Amino acid sequence: MRAVPSSLDTTVVGEIDRRLSSVSEEHEVRIPRAIESGSRAWGFSSPDSDYDCRFLFIRPREQYLSLWPARDVIETPLDNTYDVNGWDLAKTVELAVKGNATAELH
Repeated sequence: MRAVPSSLDTTVVGEIDRRLSSVSEEHEVRIPRAIESGSRAWGFSSPDSDYDCRFLFIRPREQYLSLWPARDVIETPLDNTYDVNGWDLAKTVELAVKGNATAELH
């Protein structure tokens, strides 16, 4: 399922898609869900608002069995337009159980 509001610039959406694809390849993860989570998602963006993309990622099964687990977040470089970061499935579940609203949106 994919729902992209018509208010989002298609060029921006394409760049976010490219960044998510790059993260998926570079970190060898699947990204089943990504959302806009910043001011645009809450309906109070300003002309200088960036695009806040948060995503859920799932690593290959063998990585979850490692004695030395990888970081549970993937952060991409920030710039004036994009803020694209994700949480591992396990971290997302832990945060959702604690009532973190952003995790529940993931």
